[in-house]
Amino acid sequence: QVRLVESGGGLVQPGGSLRLSCVVSGSNFRLNAMGWFRQTPGKQRELVAGITTSGFTNYVDSVKGRFTISRVNAKDTVYLQMNSLKPEDTAVYYCNRMSGGLPWGQGTQVTVSS
Repeated sequence: QVRLVESGGGLVQPGGSLRLSCVVSGSNFRLNAMGWFRQTPGKQRELVAGITTSGFTNYVDSVKGRFTISRVNAKDTVYLQMNSLKPEDTAVYYCNRMSGGLPWGQGTQVTVSS
């Protein structure tokens, strides 16, 4: 049974940092390109960062230069380092394959506010 568990969210002031983690169990993690998605109420979930099986990364323009995605295959874990956070980064963050398709986890809430 595939399970994704995200953690690391919280309340942070503008300009602050957070590091999100996502542990994936029950799937062949190292064979999957992985991504971090975010969703706000009334909006579709959007892919903000992705990492291929060989480590190539890509980002949506709004987070380039501020967010860094990484993975540790030995731990079945994908990370999202978020720096210089802005109020518009407030959302629930999820991980999944870049193409989706795995059962969604509960997500982790990130709130950027003074």
